[in-house]
Amino acid sequence: MTDREYRRLKVEKGKVQCLSSKKEDIYKCRFCVHSVSFLVGARWIKSPARAFCTMCRTTEEVDLLKVESVECDDLRGEGFRSMMNVIS
Repeated sequence: MTDREYRRLKVEKGKVQCLSSKKEDIYKCRFCVHSVSFLVGARWIKSPARAFCTMCRTTEEVDLLKVESVECDDLRGEGFRSMMNVIS
């Protein structure tokens, strides 16, 4: 992680508390522009959405069934935003 401020969203029953009024399925996180990385065990894995939108463009597959929390940079409360809107 960096020194930037991120939200850490705990995964419970396959969902995260994206907004105070809305839970999202973790599968959406892998395509959300706000997802930074996924915690699997003791390791943070870069988000596939973030990797696609940056120069790196590579990441390993994230086993979403093993994700414990999601690092999210949505500090304004925008909620889920698909990366497909960014690249189209």
